[in-house]
Amino acid sequence: MLKLLGAALVILAATLAGWQRARQFAMRPRQIRELILALQRLTTEVSYGVSPLPDAFAKTGEPLREPLRTLFQQASRWMHPSFGLTARESLHKAIEDSWSRSSMKQAEKEAMRQLAYSLGTSDREDQIKHIALTIQQLSHEETQAQADQVRYERMSRSLGLLIGALIVILIY
Repeated sequence: MLKLLGAALVILAATLAGWQRARQFAMRPRQIRELILALQRLTTEVSYGVSPLPDAFAKTGEPLREPLRTLFQQASRWMHPSFGLTARESLHKAIEDSWSRSSMKQAEKEAMRQLAYSLGTSDREDQIKHIALTIQQLSHEETQAQADQVRYERMSRSLGLLIGALIVILIY
């Protein structure tokens, strides 16, 4: 009886791990799309709202879901004069603090880090151009993420169950 319970727990754990991995494949395109929309809002704040960057980041982050809300709000907080960080340093710090909670990969992180180099160091028009370039890069990554989702999501679910069954067979 205990063997049967142990086997069921092993299969259940492996299946859940496969489903969690599949969830990561499903969340990545969604988070990239949300990041693109957030950057478009940031463009609007910078160009039409004529907001300072800390305020623009705070307003952009308000309607977002986690972990992107934290990314924008932390960047806004670190940009305030009491911390004494530049826009680049603030965004880098926010990226490092919150990126591990997202499903996005290194390519998206690098696109955001490249954007951080131009924010706050150039005029409004140049910043808008850099944000647009980042949006283009992220759109390409979103297309790639959707292809990965189609390719690997179902496989991850099945593989979790099969690996659990293999472990049970090898143990018993």
